[in-house]
Amino acid sequence: MKIPPHFRRALSMFQPYRGRLALAFLGMILTASTEPMFPAVMRQLLDRGFVGKPTLDLWMVPVAIIGIFVLRGCSTFLTTYMMTWVTSILLNSVRAQMFERMLNVPASFYSTSSVGRVINAMMFESQQVIDMVRNVLTSLIRDSLTVIVLLGFLLWLNWRLTFVALILLPLTALVVRLTGQRMRKLTRDYLEVNAELTQVIEETTRANQVIKIFGGHKYESDRFEARASHLRRYSMRMASTAAATVPVTQLMAAFAVAIVIVIALVQSARGESTVGDFVSFITAMLMLLTPLKRLAEVNGPLQRGMAASEAVFGLIDAAPERTTGTPLAQRASGRLEFDDVSFSYPGQAQRALSHINLAIMPGETVAFVGMSGGGKSTLVSLVPNFYSASGGEIRLDGQPIEDITLASLRAQIAMVSQNVVLFDDTITANIAYGDASPDMERVHAAARAAHLSDVIRALPQGLDTMIGDNGSRLSGGQRQRLAIARAIYKDAPILILDEATSALDTESERAVQSALDGLMQGRTTLVIAHRLSTVERADRIVVLVGGEIVEMGSHAELLEQNGTYASLYHLQFASEVAA
Repeated sequence: MKIPPHFRRALSMFQPYRGRLALAFLGMILTASTEPMFPAVMRQLLDRGFVGKPTLDLWMVPVAIIGIFVLRGCSTFLTTYMMTWVTSILLNSVRAQMFERMLNVPASFYSTSSVGRVINAMMFESQQVIDMVRNVLTSLIRDSLTVIVLLGFLLWLNWRLTFVALILLPLTALVVRLTGQRMRKLTRDYLEVNAELTQVIEETTRANQVIKIFGGHKYESDRFEARASHLRRYSMRMASTAAATVPVTQLMAAFAVAIVIVIALVQSARGESTVGDFVSFITAMLMLLTPLKRLAEVNGPLQRGMAASEAVFGLIDAAPERTTGTPLAQRASGRLEFDDVSFSYPGQAQRALSHINLAIMPGETVAFVGMSGGGKSTLVSLVPNFYSASGGEIRLDGQPIEDITLASLRAQIAMVSQNVVLFDDTITANIAYGDASPDMERVHAAARAAHLSDVIRALPQGLDTMIGDNGSRLSGGQRQRLAIARAIYKDAPILILDEATSALDTESERAVQSALDGLMQGRTTLVIAHRLSTVERADRIVVLVGGEIVEMGSHAELLEQNGTYASLYHLQFASEVAA
């Protein structure tokens, strides 16, 4: 039988633990060897203890039975403990590989893979893969050995009756084969729907305030109910398919037992079989049903694991970000050049950027403005190489950024986005994020520069205060200032500000803008802002429309040109006056 590639790959992960697996297999062998012992004792008990004059010593029976079950208990414990030890280590290892790859995939990965699907693969489907290997290995080794040992015992007892019992094996294999393909398809669909349900739960927990304010309770409940019901239907289909295997095999066993009884009666009438032989044979034959049943049921976890392995190995094998390039020899001065740069998002024919030519000098502040969808965020996302340009070249200090290692390139960049991302950790850990040994003087200085000192003093543990999921225990303005403090702490030569003051009130914005002005001194700064009043003091303003540069100059120069920028500025000014 050809071993499926995913199963072979999952099996190969057990190689480093061959020693412990050998102990587990030893336990399986011992367990299998104890199977025929009980019917053998029953045979001796009946023939030498109940028929005619008893010749069996009474003490032998309890000692034999207790000994059998002590040996069986020890071997079963050995198998279970060793398999659990190995599989728990493997599960952590698989999840670690998935997490490591998740950290290293490019930004484009999440355009085709939802967060819910990734979480589902890491937490649920990885468990399915490990369970598949564990259950399959245990059943194939322990139960196969048990079947072989019991069949050998049955052949030794009565080879004619054994051939009747052997009809169970091909019929069981036929049932397993017929249900296998259906089980795999159902499992694949089940995992798909389970990922959708995970996504709904993840979105609902993240957007709880939006749901409350916009009255989305019923909509979210309906979404959850639809996917949960869908998931339940697949669960029932899978359960019915798996459960149908058991009664079919049991019915086949019943026919086999009935035929065996008839033949045994004929043999007994001819004096070819004793009571002990018959009871021992029937006992061993019935004991054969349990491992055969488990072998039949192994198809369920096998198919579930095979379907789950597609998502697990798909994430592990996802193409990571590039690892090429050479590190920068020193801190960058911050000169950026865009040479005929174009870009299209994966799977989209339309260009997001077209023929961008721009040179930014060290320490210069350049603001990018324009209507939404003009390409501002796309352009600055090319600088840290979140995406690679489809055409043209971006250079840092004259060196193409594609020739610089990503770690070295991104070490030169600090970023404050309008979508603030914070971690459920202390304020210190968030300010010094990425620094394994935070410099507390720099942490305090960054907090002061971002006007967080008063906020920190008011907190119960100060800098050691846990801020909750994405800074949920802080206000919107405090979260924004904490993100700014993180950028100040990094002290990088290139600064990207994407609506960095958007969540601040007027007073806080004035204070933080003052801090940012100090931070921007001597740094190449790329500013994205929709409020044009925040970019008036930029050295240059670049106006993007439809992914192309249509205007460029200082605030005064662009107003004098009376073009796109002037129209946007006057429109905003009129709106603010009217408000």
